[in-house]
Amino acid sequence: MEPSGTTGPEGPRRSEDDRPLNAEERAEYERLRRHAHTRHRRLRYAAASVLLLLAFILAPLAVVAAWIDSEITDTDRYVETVAPLAKKPAVQNLVTDRVTDRVVDNIDTRKVTDALADALARNGAPSAIVDQAEALDGVLKTGVTTVVHDVVNRVVTSDEFAQAWEIANRRAHAAVLNVLTGEGGSAVEAKGDAITLNIGTVIDEVGHRLVDAGFDKAADIPDVDKSVVLVHVDKLNEAQDAARLLDILGVWLPVLVVVLAALAVGAAPSHRRALMTAGVGVGVMMVVLLVGLAVMRRVYLDSVPSSVQPHGAAAVVYDELVRFLKDSTVTMLVIAVFVVIAAYLYGPGRVARALRSVTVRGTEASGHLLARAGLRTGGMGRWLDRHRGWTTGIVMGLAVLTLFLWNYPTAGSVALVVGLAVVVLLILGVLAAARTAPEPATADAAPPPDAGPSPDAGPSPDKG
Repeated sequence: MEPSGTTGPEGPRRSEDDRPLNAEERAEYERLRRHAHTRHRRLRYAAASVLLLLAFILAPLAVVAAWIDSEITDTDRYVETVAPLAKKPAVQNLVTDRVTDRVVDNIDTRKVTDALADALARNGAPSAIVDQAEALDGVLKTGVTTVVHDVVNRVVTSDEFAQAWEIANRRAHAAVLNVLTGEGGSAVEAKGDAITLNIGTVIDEVGHRLVDAGFDKAADIPDVDKSVVLVHVDKLNEAQDAARLLDILGVWLPVLVVVLAALAVGAAPSHRRALMTAGVGVGVMMVVLLVGLAVMRRVYLDSVPSSVQPHGAAAVVYDELVRFLKDSTVTMLVIAVFVVIAAYLYGPGRVARALRSVTVRGTEASGHLLARAGLRTGGMGRWLDRHRGWTTGIVMGLAVLTLFLWNYPTAGSVALVVGLAVVVLLILGVLAAARTAPEPATADAAPPPDAGPSPDAGPSPDKG
């Protein structure tokens, strides 16, 4: 065979590429095409699977990192977490018992009874009475304990104690935050490897009071170093670095999970199925996280000795501390469920098609009623009808953006946003259907009752 495009006795020959493919060549071409298509789909499935796997693994870590970051860097969030503890009966009883024990331990009832016995003996009281006075130690201690317990309990269960609890936790958290971030602005600061207490305001106040009391020389107190080293911490710099890293992870790790899931959906051959898989996977991981929290609760309660903290108080403290973590996990679970439902409703399933059909008929009927009543949307309705896909995407995008920008969303806020998005989509469907009034059916347009099919008409669709 001569090369294509060469010149023969009859002139230039036609290139072999210009001739049509025979049956064997076309079959080979189709086989190679299917092979390349299958290979391309497999690569896309593999890429989507890897991205989804990474998203599933990082999803619970992102929720935990965001929760820890909010508890460490947001004083209001921390106070909101611990403030309810002051009104929990188990915690109030624990605080009451601890304070009562501390106060009673500092009251020497034995010294009181010994002094009473000595006084009776000096005044010539019978020895039996003196002995009975010494035996009053146990009774006196019991009475003192009862009185102190009642007083402390009234204080602990009062609103003033709850306010003091909140103020104390707010100040303590702000001080710890300043230490971890290395920022100033409070009395407790981090300087190098030391945590210092700034007592400048105390020295100034003492100077003013001494001057008011007549000690004029107190006004000449030199402006010396007004900070006291509380503690040296060898690993303070490492702790500050960990806090900064957690601040980054708490913000960007959830974003990374969303980006990975979005890339997986975009890379998959079937976007809808990939979206459903992402929703199911994230939902399963959230359930795993909830189970893990329940297991950790049992482990924590078993590890705390009853002498250190009663079981009821320990359970209340644990539940309150992880309350927002559980709320965030449930919120992510609800979002995953809504994603799965939305992806299914856009699919070819029988229930999905039936629900879409009912929704379309309902919006069309409502729009026609508005049009008949004279409330026609005209050009706007026609634009909405032509751009249903765009309007749906915009509404859903705004709903997602709202949840993303919501400060600590809950399951209730997710349901609210999704419900509002559905209502808006239904309203847009009604407005699109109200663009023009439907033509009423007339008797002239109907075929005669006894008229048969036209001779030129084709076979009936029902008969095939």
